[in-house]
Amino acid sequence: MPWWHGHSQVDPGTKIGQLVMIGFAGLTPSAEALRLVRDYRVGGIIYFARNVQNVRQVAELSDSLQQAAREAGTLPLWIAIDQEGGMVARITDGVALMPGAMALAAGGVPEAAYRAARICGEELRALGINLNFAPVLDVNNNPRNPVIGVRSFGENAESVAAFGAAAVRGLQDAGVAATAKHFPGHGDTETDSHLDLPVVPHGRERMFAVELKPFVAAIAAGVDCIMSSHIYFPAFEERKLPVTLSPSVLTGLLREELGYDGVIVTDCMEMHAISKHYGTVEASVMAIEAGADAVLISHTYELQVGAIEAITAAVRSGRLSEERIDASVRRLLALKEKRGLLQNGKPAPLDERLAAVGAAEHLEAAAALSLAGVTVVKNDGSLLPFAAQPTLVLAVEPAVVAMVDDELDARHTLGGALAALGCDVQELAIPLAQTSVLRARALELAAGYEQIVVTTYNAHFDAEQQALVLDLLALGKRPIVVATRNPYDLLAFPDVPAYVCTYESRPLALRSAAQVLAGRAAARGKLPVSVGANYTIGWGVTTDAR
Repeated sequence: MPWWHGHSQVDPGTKIGQLVMIGFAGLTPSAEALRLVRDYRVGGIIYFARNVQNVRQVAELSDSLQQAAREAGTLPLWIAIDQEGGMVARITDGVALMPGAMALAAGGVPEAAYRAARICGEELRALGINLNFAPVLDVNNNPRNPVIGVRSFGENAESVAAFGAAAVRGLQDAGVAATAKHFPGHGDTETDSHLDLPVVPHGRERMFAVELKPFVAAIAAGVDCIMSSHIYFPAFEERKLPVTLSPSVLTGLLREELGYDGVIVTDCMEMHAISKHYGTVEASVMAIEAGADAVLISHTYELQVGAIEAITAAVRSGRLSEERIDASVRRLLALKEKRGLLQNGKPAPLDERLAAVGAAEHLEAAAALSLAGVTVVKNDGSLLPFAAQPTLVLAVEPAVVAMVDDELDARHTLGGALAALGCDVQELAIPLAQTSVLRARALELAAGYEQIVVTTYNAHFDAEQQALVLDLLALGKRPIVVATRNPYDLLAFPDVPAYVCTYESRPLALRSAAQVLAGRAAARGKLPVSVGANYTIGWGVTTDAR
C-alpha cells in the first residue's frame, strides 16, 4: 500500500521540503523563492505587507507561485498570510478589511466572528491564499501584554472559545485553512516572543481552565492547523524549552492528551525566542522532533536552505526517522487535498475572482460589525453624543508597537471622519514619537475650545500621552478620550469624563467612532476585558443616535 494514497511517487526530498514554509521580500517571486520551490520543494509561502501592492498584484503573485510549482513538478503550495483583521492584517486596501478580534467580541455575538471570517476567507481564496494564520485564541488576561492585546477576543476563556470556534468555522467554510494560535496561550505574558523567551508559570489546573479552553473548542470545531508558541510552560515541560521545541507539549499534550491530529505549524523560527537561544536551523530540526509538521521561516534565504539541509541530514543520520517525516507529510497532504490544492484544476479567470474582493455587501457587513463594537465606557455629564459646536481633535497617531505590526497609514484620522460628517473640527496630528514636543502646542490650542477629543494609542504604556490628557484635566477641560488600540488607557487617567474604545485605529473604526461621537449612530458595545475594578467584562454605556 502506498505511503500516501495517490502520491506514492513523492520522493524523500519533496517530503522534507513539504515540512518547510518560507517568506521572501518583493511583489513578484524572488529568485531565491523560486529556487526554494524548484530545488527544495518547499511546502508553502507566507505573505507579509512587503509582498502586497494591490489585490490584483496579490492574485497574480499567487498564480505565478503555483505555476512555478507546477513547472517544477512539485506539489501545490500553501500560500499563507496573517490576515487576522483589525490591527494585524497584511492586505488592507481593496479588500473588506474586517474588525479585529476584540472589536468583534465587543459586539457580543459570536456569529459576528463567523461572518467576518467567512467574508475574509472568501476574499483570501479569490486572491489565491489558502491558509490563514488566524484566529488568535490567546486569552488576554494581562493588561501589560505587549503583543496580543486587541488581537484577542478578550479575557474570558469561554467567550474566547465561542468566538474563536466561530471564526474557525467561518474561514474553513470559505475553503481556507484556519490556524488556532498561539498554542497553548500567549495571553498572560509581558514579554514579546519576537524579542525574547516568555515564561507562563501557571499550573496545569489553571491552564486547562483558562488558556487551553479555546484550543479545546477549536479542536472540537475541526480546526485545520494549530500554531505553536515560542513560550516556556513549566507545567507541561520540565526542561526550559519553548513549546515549539517541546515533545512534552506538542506530542504529549496536544497530540496525545487533547487528541489533535491536524497540522501543527510553528510560529516563525527567526523570532528571538528561538533564534537567540537555539539558532533557527538547529531549532527547526528540534521542532520536527518535538512533533511539529511544518516549520515557518519567514525571512532569510540562508536559514531556509540551512533548515531543509539540517532536516535532511537528521534523517540520514537516524536522528529523525522516515516514519516521523511521513507522519507529518501525511497530515500536510491530507489537508492540501481537503482544501482542494491537489485537484490541479486551473484557477477561475482573474477578473471573475476579483469581483468578489471588496464587494459592496462585504464592505457593508464590515461597517456594521465595526459599529457594533464601539464601546462607551464613561459618559459623565452626557458629553456624548457631543454638541454641534467647534471641536478640537488632538489625534495621537498610531505607530508600530510590536514586531507583528505593519506600518500604519496616518492619513486617516478621527478628525477627518468627523469632518466628513459635517462637524466643525480643527485637528492637531501628534506623531507618537513627538507627543512631548507637541504637548505645549496642544494645550495652547485647547485653551480656545470647550469641546475636545483626544485619541490615544496604547497610552497605558506611554507616559507622554498620559501627561497630555492629565494636563488637559489640570486646565479644567473635559476631554473625550477615544482609545484607538488597547482599551486599558483609562487606567492612566481615570478622571476623564468620557471614554470610548474602538480597539483599533483602522479607517473603518475611526468612521464608526465618529458616528457615535456625532450622534449619527448609537453605541452598544460592551467591554470584552476588565479595565480596572470599576469597568468589568460586559460593561458599556448605551448612547442613542439623535
